[in-house]
Amino acid sequence: MGEAAARDIANALREALARQQNVRMVFAAAPSQAQMLASLCAAEGIDWTRVAAFHMDEYIGLAPDAPERFAKWLDNNLFDRVPFAQVHHIVPEPDASAAAARYAQLLAAAPIDFVCLGIGVNGHIAFNDPPVADFADPLDVKVVTLDEQCRQQQVDDDCFANFDDVPEQAITLTVPRLIRAGRLFCVVPGQLKRDAVRASLYGPISTECPASILRQHPDCSLYLDAESDPNGQ
Repeated sequence: MGEAAARDIANALREALARQQNVRMVFAAAPSQAQMLASLCAAEGIDWTRVAAFHMDEYIGLAPDAPERFAKWLDNNLFDRVPFAQVHHIVPEPDASAAAARYAQLLAAAPIDFVCLGIGVNGHIAFNDPPVADFADPLDVKVVTLDEQCRQQQVDDDCFANFDDVPEQAITLTVPRLIRAGRLFCVVPGQLKRDAVRASLYGPISTECPASILRQHPDCSLYLDAESDPNGQ
């Protein structure tokens, strides 16, 4: 699954770089993305010096050098492994609301070509959990409170030792900001994600399952493994 997704993303990157000077991409930070990112870093024929990178969310309240920060995870798994033109980290300190506004301005400077994302156990995309997801959000980046299922997923994914260690708030790209990207690549492994995938594919398009909005995007590719596939294939 990860290799198949990386192959498609690499092909899309090569095609985009052949027709335009620069590419702008947004990446999710999660163990579910690790295999895809490893394969993407190994892909040949990509001029990363013409690619600008963003990430889609970040915790509020962790120490700047905390290994659990998404920026740090992406540094280790992607940003430090290929020579990007620019890497734009979300830095919540010292004022998270001001940081969200600054990041929105960076994103708005030019179109976002590609987004590499996943789906949470509760159906979230980025940190747009069902209680806070807004398909008509007027903001591009905002501060949100994480719901309990989202926080528990971080423990189940071995990102934190205990539930109480998971921050209660984060900065996230909103649903409309993600959906405006030219092309989406959604990588979703694991049995814990099966119900969320089923709701995304076959349930109502509703903020009760934020990822259901992906069905309205004109160019979104979904990558599943046998465990996450609700049809068991």
